[in-house]
Amino acid sequence: MLVVLGISGILLTLTVGAVHNVRESAQRTKCASNLRNMITAATAYAEENNGRFPWASRRIKGYKSWCWDFVIPSGGKPQPGVMWGGHGLNSVLQCPSFIDGRANWEEDPFTGYNYNCSFIGKVEGDPAVRQIPASLAQIENPARTAVFGDGHFGDGANKFMRAPKAVRDTDFSYKYVRESGTQGFRHGGKANIAFADGHVEALAQPYQYGGAQGFVTPGCGFISEDNSLYSLKK
Repeated sequence: MLVVLGISGILLTLTVGAVHNVRESAQRTKCASNLRNMITAATAYAEENNGRFPWASRRIKGYKSWCWDFVIPSGGKPQPGVMWGGHGLNSVLQCPSFIDGRANWEEDPFTGYNYNCSFIGKVEGDPAVRQIPASLAQIENPARTAVFGDGHFGDGANKFMRAPKAVRDTDFSYKYVRESGTQGFRHGGKANIAFADGHVEALAQPYQYGGAQGFVTPGCGFISEDNSLYSLKK
């Protein structure tokens, strides 16, 4: 009887582990599919708007929030952002592995993804020489320029992806902004990233800032030690 119980326990452990692996694989696949849809939508938007990507965030009169993924009219409820061409808010914006539950921004109904606003989009009011979103033509190496990805930081969700190094020409924001613009490496220690050429890649975390640089939160960090995977330049 003890032998039978021991074998049953082993089988149960193996079964639970297998179920977990299958579920995580399905979530990772769904996340990658979401990001492909997002980069397709962003590229289509750019092609219809003088080649420029959508804003990351703007200050628009009559709106509580006006962001790349959704907008909230003053006194109203979230509505689809410009990237979606007026179509309904879509669960494509929800990473299935993001279980924190706290909103990215204001009353955002979906969480888990962020948008490269250091080099691609633009947060209106961020200090930098560049004052508008980037264009498709400016991207020298689309296969190595991140546009969207799994976002996370110490306090939860995160919708604005930041490159690790501040560059005055593009994004010269304060350190705390960079600390909250990191990626979440929640898919088996990797983050899904959508690149400008349309492909999605799972990347491991190369490092975290620490000490004087200031950012040390488990599971969060940047996809490159410098700006190489964020920048428009080769």
